[in-house]
Amino acid sequence: MSTPTTTGTPGRLVLTAYAVAQLFLSILMIVLFVLWVVGGVLVVVWVGLGILAAVLPATRWVANLHRTMAGRSLGTPLPPPYRPLPPGGFFVKARTVLADPMTWRDLGWLLVAPVVGITVSLIVIVLLLGIVTGFIWWFVTPPLMQARATFDRWFLCYSRTETLEQRVQVLTETRADLVDHSAAELRRLERDLHDGAQARLVALSMSLGMADAAFDSEDPEQARRLIKDARSTTAGAIGDLRSVVRGIHPPVLADRGLSGAVSALAIDMALPVTVDSRLPGRPPAPVESAVYFGVAECLANVGKHSGARNGWVRLEHEDDVLRAVVGDDGRGGADPGAGTGMLGVMRRLAAFDGTLSVSSPAGGPTIVTLEVPCALSSPKTTPSSGPA
Repeated sequence: MSTPTTTGTPGRLVLTAYAVAQLFLSILMIVLFVLWVVGGVLVVVWVGLGILAAVLPATRWVANLHRTMAGRSLGTPLPPPYRPLPPGGFFVKARTVLADPMTWRDLGWLLVAPVVGITVSLIVIVLLLGIVTGFIWWFVTPPLMQARATFDRWFLCYSRTETLEQRVQVLTETRADLVDHSAAELRRLERDLHDGAQARLVALSMSLGMADAAFDSEDPEQARRLIKDARSTTAGAIGDLRSVVRGIHPPVLADRGLSGAVSALAIDMALPVTVDSRLPGRPPAPVESAVYFGVAECLANVGKHSGARNGWVRLEHEDDVLRAVVGDDGRGGADPGAGTGMLGVMRRLAAFDGTLSVSSPAGGPTIVTLEVPCALSSPKTTPSSGPA
């Protein structure tokens, strides 16, 4: 993912406009803090849940506005540091929001920031409007607004140490999930080999032994039938082994890259699926494999559950992020937390700091977006696009 770049600080008139905006926002922040308190008190009778559900996005909206103004005042972008919301219902999302430390830092900021905001904003506005103080406004406004921005940054953004601590925690959780997923995959491969290829090879060995005995008993017709059965069993064993190999790393992915492999998936679908690939190169092999299996799971869900007439896949790479968007015009209402398939995709992507988001309102369309930060290498094959 691209690193935020330092930009120039705005002029005095823009900083003054920020001061005016923050004056009105400070009044709104006081109202929001009061609603937080009222919602917290009334939560025992459930009315508070509705108040808090409305206040939270409003608080984050105001905080993000201040992050934007603070980032421009300081010349360094300040992206929102909130944890991404997982798929699922209201209580699943609410649990994530309540566990997010930034939610409570926003609340603390609401308590103290209005005093600072109103004071700084009034100073800047009074200095600008005063006949004698206009000269002072020219020199005081930049450092004063930058001090206000530094105050907001301290509250609304994590420090470098906190960011590293959270990074270690996320890596620990995702790696643990990946280990569990890998163990489950290993057990699946063992089961597939035991129930498929191994059973066929045992049958093959028995058929060859019986054919050998038939030759010894001078019954060539019986021996030929047994050898014919052995050939059929061999073909089945080879097919089982190929299926296992495809489950580990599909040959088409190695040969044709992500674009070609996704196009091959689309061709096998029972409904028309359009593939639009805009990849100027190839991602690292582990990322390529994770995204491929994610798209495969999404398309499988389209075929089994959506009732769609058409589907589409878009592959692109922007700002050092590989993005795969899978959509359909089906009935909608998809819940990624209802099954194990999409959860497995999330674990695969999380190992590479990737994310999965789902938009599926009732009546459709369903749009699943997979994003993984990575760089692309030179293409080995020509990306394919168009109807598949």
